Amino acid sequence: MIPVGDIELETVVAGPPDSGKLAVLLHGFPELNVSWRHQIPMLAERGWRVWAPNMRGYGASSKPKGVDAYSIDILREDIGKLFDAARAEAPAGETLLMAHDWGGAVAWAYAIGKVRPLDRLAVCNMPHPATFGRALKLSSKQKRRSWYMGMFQIPRLPELMMTAGNARAVRRAFRGMAAHPENFPDELLDIYAEAAQRPGAMTAMINYYRAAARMAGRRESGAGILSEGGQVDIPTLLVWGTGDTALGLETLDGIDQFVPNLERKFLPGISHWVQQDAPEEVNRIVADWLDRAGV
Repeated sequence: MIPVGDIELETVVAGPPDSGKLAVLLHGFPELNVSWRHQIPMLAERGWRVWAPNMRGYGASSKPKGVDAYSIDILREDIGKLFDAARAEAPAGETLLMAHDWGGAVAWAYAIGKVRPLDRLAVCNMPHPATFGRALKLSSKQKRRSWYMGMFQIPRLPELMMTAGNARAVRRAFRGMAAHPENFPDELLDIYAEAAQRPGAMTAMINYYRAAARMAGRRESGAGILSEGGQVDIPTLLVWGTGDTALGLETLDGIDQFVPNLERKFLPGISHWVQQDAPEEVNRIVADWLDRAGV
């Protein structure tokens, strides 16, 4: 457990302990840091010190009460403090933030807000907040894909639906969407289901969506991370499984306006759970991107 302000984050640590190269990996909903089980050893073997937390509300990490405890500003500051803790243990060097889904939303916000110095950003199947917001307004297809975000605003009912039947909905979310269901064995789904059923966990996990909805209302009045400009100027890699049934490709329209130093890699037919569904391909893409940068 890593102390991060007034909470603790359950964190997997791998790689050379004295390496100056630091990679922090952020999972999505309803995942855990085990979602990076294929990427952690790849990065560690390349000399990166890897920290992969269970984000607040997940696993054994702290689960503060209240929707506002899961606002994007608080979530991205958690990651800043995690970088601080990691940096206290080894000399400063190259920093990489790699993230998926909700972790990707936090990573975009982190990079936009320049919460701490960051050298590289890699995001899997999560669009930039500006292009995602635009798609939610203009694309009827994306509105239909994102129906669950509205459902999650209802008190208590979503928690019951997601955890009923030994978290049957969580299990189905992974294997039912996957291009390669064999990459989601029962023992892995058991880990996700057990974590989702811990006391307070599902409410905390869904509070990410509830806090985001509140922020969307404030954004109309000029508040929120996009008031910071939305620019991400550091080298950025976007890995995208085109079989994503939650996020359409239209959510990426106009992204170059905000991320000029962007490299995009598409994996045809691969699901939203891209780094788990096609781990070898994702590892190859990330390794090549790092190789060409000399890191």
